[in-house]
Amino acid sequence: MSRLDQNPHWTVYVDGSCMGNQNVDASTPASWGLVVVVGDSGLGKGSGELHHEAAGPVVTERQAEGFIGAEVGSNNTAELSGFAAALRWLLVEGGDEPAMIRADSTYAGNLATGVWKAKANRELVAHVQALWDEVQALRPLAWSHVKAHRGHRWNERADHLAARHMMGKPPEPLTFWKPGQR
Repeated sequence: MSRLDQNPHWTVYVDGSCMGNQNVDASTPASWGLVVVVGDSGLGKGSGELHHEAAGPVVTERQAEGFIGAEVGSNNTAELSGFAAALRWLLVEGGDEPAMIRADSTYAGNLATGVWKAKANRELVAHVQALWDEVQALRPLAWSHVKAHRGHRWNERADHLAARHMMGKPPEPLTFWKPGQR
């Protein structure tokens, strides 16, 4: 994990969700969610203001739009796909402001930044690492771990978005949603 010398302008929370997450294959439903926050201190249960949120599927069909290398739908490929979505958002929308990606997956964070070497999901990991390098060339960028399912508002929101998308349901509006609610 790396740290920014200054408070980031953008904090992007990412999470993945998978149906069952056992005996997975290319047809296993899996999705990612992301929440972009401005003014998050990284302390406590989540501060700052929501700027953007999104969710999408893990695409496993090589010819399909949005394919970035995932061979199966799994929690790991969903977490990595969430990192990719966050990095693409930063490339397109994030300007050159410092950014922090916060995730509850040390697997995805350490693979995305090249700290760990991929033993599986190699094509997906290579895509995410290339995005990381591209974004990091434009701005200060780091990632940090947040504990899963501990009531952190923005991590729980990313989890909600991923889980609802994976189930084919729309997310609850933020004004009616409570952390921990799927």
